[in-house]
Amino acid sequence: MAFATVTSKGQTTIPLEVRTAAKLKPGDRIHFTVLTDGTIILRAKNRSVRNISVKPPTRKRVTVEDMSR
Repeated sequence: MAFATVTSKGQTTIPLEVRTAAKLKPGDRIHFTVLTDGTIILRAKNRSVRNISVKPPTRKRVTVEDMSR
């Protein structure tokens, strides 16, 4: 379990083990979600849509007539 302290300016340092687990690098963004029960979810926003690759379909194409059968 990792701990951090909040400064008087509201700043903190994310512990190394958390940064490593989240694969955080300088400049990455973090998104906080506060749930109604007080739970806080932290998400690392360090992946860009540009980095997601889409593989072309590998199945052979089927005609409408074949689908209707």
